[in-house]
Amino acid sequence: MAGRHRRVRLYVVSRFKEFRFPVAVRWAGGKRVAASVAGKPALEVATPPEFRSEIEGVWSPEDALVAAAATCYAVTLVAVCERAGVPLRDQSVDAVGVMGGREDGTFGFTAIELAATIETEPGHEGAMRAAAEQAESGCFVSQALSIPVRLALDVRARAAA
Repeated sequence: MAGRHRRVRLYVVSRFKEFRFPVAVRWAGGKRVAASVAGKPALEVATPPEFRSEIEGVWSPEDALVAAAATCYAVTLVAVCERAGVPLRDQSVDAVGVMGGREDGTFGFTAIELAATIETEPGHEGAMRAAAEQAESGCFVSQALSIPVRLALDVRARAAA
């Protein structure tokens, strides 16, 4: 058998489902567009005032990206708490997208900073901190970004009413 090689074919079967999230964007004139998803209200989006735009009071793509990271973290935390049986009583997430010069010499996002305040029942603070950290690593939006999403946690116990 020396010198003989057997060919082995490996078939990789994915254990993951595939999901698609179609979004349609239509130009609305000027620096405005409308983003829509079937069955949901459209979202007006425009160039932010920071980029020499005269448009105030409208979501920008940058706002939407930061909101996507923050809301993904928040809903992922809900799911982690449900699976782990950790009582979640309240949460709020404040988020800031940081833009500036990047290491590669381009201008763009350098980080997204999340500050989460989370309330649980007394005695569950450690389990909540673990759930919060699991939610940070499990957020699909953060996983898709090439910039860091940093999380600052404030876990509190809420006394029974």
